[in-house]
Amino acid sequence: MAGFWGRRRREDEALAAQDADLARRAEQSLVAADERIRTTSDELAFAQAELGESLTADLGNALTSVRTHLREAFQLHQLNHDEIPDTVEELRTRNARIVQLCEWAENLLDEKTGELAETVAKVRRAPEIIAQVRRDGETLASRIPQARATIERLSSRYAETAMRRIASSGDEAEQLLAFATHGADVSERRRAARQNEEANLALETATEAVRRAGALLDAVEDFEIQALRAESTLADVVADSRGDIAAARNAPQTPEVAKATGELETALLALAPAGTRNDPFAELTQLRAANTALDEAIAKAQYRAQNPLPSLDHVQHALDDADRQLGVARGLIAGHRGWIGADARTRLAEAERLRMDVPAMLPAEDTREQALAAARRVALLASEALQLAQRDIDSSRPQNQGWGGDGWNGGGGRRSGMGGGDIMGGVLGGLVIGSLLDGIFD
Repeated sequence: MAGFWGRRRREDEALAAQDADLARRAEQSLVAADERIRTTSDELAFAQAELGESLTADLGNALTSVRTHLREAFQLHQLNHDEIPDTVEELRTRNARIVQLCEWAENLLDEKTGELAETVAKVRRAPEIIAQVRRDGETLASRIPQARATIERLSSRYAETAMRRIASSGDEAEQLLAFATHGADVSERRRAARQNEEANLALETATEAVRRAGALLDAVEDFEIQALRAESTLADVVADSRGDIAAARNAPQTPEVAKATGELETALLALAPAGTRNDPFAELTQLRAANTALDEAIAKAQYRAQNPLPSLDHVQHALDDADRQLGVARGLIAGHRGWIGADARTRLAEAERLRMDVPAMLPAEDTREQALAAARRVALLASEALQLAQRDIDSSRPQNQGWGGDGWNGGGGRRSGMGGGDIMGGVLGGLVIGSLLDGIFD
């Protein structure tokens, strides 16, 4: 007993120490949050003077929200120190709430002041960024003549459909660079007028325009390499396609194989003759599609040759067998409902569900195998349901089923050995009269 009370005292002391620590944290957090609001208010005033109201609105809204919630924290702290006695639980709850509010306030101000710091840095670096935009624009502008020459040279080799992706890249890059220069000029003017938000927007659009112009010019240089790779791959696919056409002659001759072979031959004939302008990208796409279709047709034909399609009569026989199995299982379970457990009922329900889906599979050849497999699955489930139902009946049926000798105690008028409680349980469980009679006169 002394050990119990000693342990209880130590637990109370530990809890009191935790409450005291929480109270100290609440006071410290409240002081730190209030000081943080004052410091951030000063930072906001300086930022508004430099950036204006629009770019500092997020931090201003955050400060308003923090001040509102911190008033709640001060009110809770006041309740902890008023003349009304408080329970330990009330003090603990209020202090935890104070800590929570102060932590939220600090995190929100950290987030918003960080975002504002990035904006301030961007505004202060605006002259540097504008100078970089102008330098990048000049560098890219010097690449435009070379890009146009490359486009003209490649146009003599590749078809218009292939060149469409880069044909106007030189002109588009030139327009983008002119727009970037204009954006840089606008940014400088807006900054001089202390319209920092508009200045930032103009600078961002100028920077993006330079980036897109660079991507267009890079695409012109990359196009020739990509086209050469496509031509090399096209030569490999042509050789592979001709081999597939030859192999198709030895494959099982089905309408699908014949059709896919003809389409692949047509795709080969449609290739541009050597020495003429072509579109290697489009030709490669078309030839790959036709080649893949022939491969799939051959694979399907070979599979069907090794696995003949079952006839409708075969499938129908399997369905008839499944229906017979279902009928037997359904009848046994319906006639002995009081003795049938969940396993047998589950097998029967799943078999009936699968059976409903089979008719939709029969007309199409592609689903005939699926229909046969489903019919066999139905028969298997029905058979399992029948076996499980019979097991349940056998385990629940009385062991001694005679009315004379051991079955009935003469004189006393009392049955023995019949399992009378089992019979009553079956009746109460929903056993039908026919099932009871079957059990007695089996």
